[in-house]
Amino acid sequence: MPETVRQTVVSAPGKVILMGEHAAVYGHPAVVAAIDLRLRVTATAREDDRVAVDLPELEHTGHTSWENVLAYTGACRDHWHALFGPDCGSSSEYSPLPGPPERLVLIALGETVGLGDDMPQRGIDLRIDSKLPLGSGFGSSAALAAGVAAAYMKVAGRGEDTDLLHRIALEVERRQHGDPSGVDNNAVIRGGLLWAQRDDDGELALEPIRTTSPLLSRLHVFHSGNPAEPTGVLVSAVRRRVERARKQFRAVLERIDSATHELKTLLLGDEDEPSRLIALIKQAESALEELGVVPDAVKRIIRRIEAAGGAAKISGAGALTGDAGGSILVYHPEPESIRGFPSGWLPLPVRLGSDGLRSEKTA
Repeated sequence: MPETVRQTVVSAPGKVILMGEHAAVYGHPAVVAAIDLRLRVTATAREDDRVAVDLPELEHTGHTSWENVLAYTGACRDHWHALFGPDCGSSSEYSPLPGPPERLVLIALGETVGLGDDMPQRGIDLRIDSKLPLGSGFGSSAALAAGVAAAYMKVAGRGEDTDLLHRIALEVERRQHGDPSGVDNNAVIRGGLLWAQRDDDGELALEPIRTTSPLLSRLHVFHSGNPAEPTGVLVSAVRRRVERARKQFRAVLERIDSATHELKTLLLGDEDEPSRLIALIKQAESALEELGVVPDAVKRIIRRIEAAGGAAKISGAGALTGDAGGSILVYHPEPESIRGFPSGWLPLPVRLGSDGLRSEKTA
């Protein structure tokens, strides 16, 4: 039986989708990379039965009880099932149940604690330190879910169970996004560079991509600002469009599928073929624009990057409106030379394919 610990620190990476966003929801593959911007969860056992959550980036601290944690988690679960349960259509526009700033932390705790038979007798202090932009396609909710669940399990003496962590993280993602593909929680827990695709039974199959291609180091990540709409709204909007014009959008999704397969082939090779990579990024971006998830302001910047000899694409859910689209993947031999980046676009010097969820310290 694992022993309880007084304090533990767990960290999880963010992620970017190199190719396959939105199409992955419909059974098409995606290439996803963990990135070395990490979220750290420091969990400390309390002597009383209270739950405290410190979110320095939001300048917020919350306190509650285990009873409230489980009640809120149950309400969020019921809210989700009302829209995505077996007797419901999945095309509803999803909005998470309102809650405090630490709502995802509470849900992650509630889903983890709810798997046990007894109410916890000891409370916990949680501090979340994150370098991940929120709500912008960098996997922040999946990283938080996995990190909180893993940290609590260590402090509570529940041991390590990777399959359980995947289940918990996916449930938290559902409460946040509605109907996620499952790519994010796998990326942040497993780490590395992954090929992800649902099999005929609906199970997400994962395959590591081990590449020595020089092209990977030429891909650069930018944060263009927070999208105007949350991921759940984007996924629902695309689903409605696909259902209204199945033939048209099936062809669009197939173009993304084709680009994703070709990217995998390219990464598994040793050749430096920038022109081919540029063509694939343009192909995927064009399809995403047809899906309607690239705002006009972002399109204009991408056209300038293309005119400068490069290519760029949305790397996540994107946005329907506004001036930002979240994470952006850019290819150019000299990205700093590309004119036209607005001052709001933040370059992120990340390594693609970083470590997954890991323990940093236990006392």
